[in-house]
Amino acid sequence: MITQDAVLDIARDAIFTIVIVAAPLLLISLIVGLIISIFQTVTSIQEQTLTFVPKILAVFLSMMLFGSWMMNTLIEFMQTLWSNFSYYTSM
Repeated sequence: MITQDAVLDIARDAIFTIVIVAAPLLLISLIVGLIISIFQTVTSIQEQTLTFVPKILAVFLSMMLFGSWMMNTLIEFMQTLWSNFSYYTSM
């Protein structure tokens, strides 16, 4: 039977992995949005849809750049989880 501590450890590791994997995409989206909002403030262009296309392109390009690292991180987490499966069932 799996203990409560083991479940909490798995959940903590899963949340940490999610944050680490999502961080590059979120940071790039944040930086692009900040640059575009500064550009809109300076030029007095108040078009709300102006931020969508550059953000989508930036996130797409960052997924192409960081995609293999993100996938390798998720695969490593899953391999660790599956390799410890016998440990969790024997508790």
